Amino acid sequence: TQERHHSKHQSAMLLSGGLLPGHQVYSRRVRGTTSAAIAAPVAPLQHKDSSPITPVPNSMHAKPATSGSTPIFGLGVAAVRDRRMAACAGQVLTTALIAQAIDRPIEELMQPSLSLNKVAYQGVPGAYSEVAARRACPEFDPLPCEQFEVAFQALTQWMTERAVLPIENSLGGSIHAVYDLLLRYNLHIVGETSLAINHCLAALPGTRISDLTRVMSHPQALAQTDGYLRRLGVVKEAVDDTAGAAQMIARQDMKNVGAICSRRAAEIYGLDVLDEGVQDVKANITRFLVLSRDPLVTTDSDIRPFKTSVVFSLREGPGQLFRALSVFALRDIDMTKIESRPLRTKPMVGLKADDNGAQRFNYLFYVDFVGTLADVRSQNALRHLQELAPFMRVLGTYPMDTELGFTSSDEDMLASTINN
Repeated sequence: TQERHHSKHQSAMLLSGGLLPGHQVYSRRVRGTTSAAIAAPVAPLQHKDSSPITPVPNSMHAKPATSGSTPIFGLGVAAVRDRRMAACAGQVLTTALIAQAIDRPIEELMQPSLSLNKVAYQGVPGAYSEVAARRACPEFDPLPCEQFEVAFQALTQWMTERAVLPIENSLGGSIHAVYDLLLRYNLHIVGETSLAINHCLAALPGTRISDLTRVMSHPQALAQTDGYLRRLGVVKEAVDDTAGAAQMIARQDMKNVGAICSRRAAEIYGLDVLDEGVQDVKANITRFLVLSRDPLVTTDSDIRPFKTSVVFSLREGPGQLFRALSVFALRDIDMTKIESRPLRTKPMVGLKADDNGAQRFNYLFYVDFVGTLADVRSQNALRHLQELAPFMRVLGTYPMDTELGFTSSDEDMLASTINN
């Protein structure tokens, strides 16, 4: 019983931003943004399950006051709410609009603010991310954001309760910008969902495929339909997102121009669907992450399969990555994904002196594995990993998407939900 209680205490500390023994967390302010916590070993680890765990205070989890007499950025709560509703109604959220809504410079965006019952996504209405947001968070209203980072900012500023962002595609691979933002912002992964993408070719009513001279879409959508577009002999033009291409064609009355987008986007902006299923590989699946300000704490009664995501760095020397990954293999923990990204704060490191001052790239490693932080095996693996890693952070524990790719982006049920 004592061991089980200690196991739950460990998992709660890890999820709340705490680290295992032997590490301290340092943070700094850069242009109003909290940089990722950097963990540095301060004492040798005792490889025992009973080692004490010290929670790390996290000011980002402190909720703002909601009393009408308490000012936020010098404004009453009601005034802040009115400004935000005016800023967000009927338009795509941008960093400038967030700053305008709180009547403060952009550099102050990281200060806590008022929350709305919304889920942020990148793109405009009709984007695949909107469908994913509605599927993952049906109880929240979608809030379109101009860029990935704006969605992170909206969630951090309590303007939304969740954010849903793409993390990888079965054809285009990982979305590196989102990986970098996961490290930069102190948010938690609390879920995942996926969509089978069905690309359509759309244009203004009355347009024929033979009339098209140019096709617009997101770069990944253009890459996924490259063979099809080559056969048409059209010029490809990249824009911010798929639904944005359809919106631009409709608003600017762009004749002889097509868009690669969802059927839903074509319907919203009054375009004709000239062809569908135009992706070169039919099995085109995008996985999305659900983010929250607070971690998801699991219980023993929850029998759903879970995943945990972590990010860590390694010391210089041969075999370091092998040693790091072996902490999972030795405990029969299934690792489902590994991704490497350059460490921006120190992108290059020198090799040993006998290598004539040569340098190499310095990397962070993102790993997903099956299990929760309440599992003793997972706790022991992470304790072992911390002995090897100068920096390690738990990004979140969340239910696995057991229906990967089963839901189409044009599913009738989802379209009905959007219409309502």
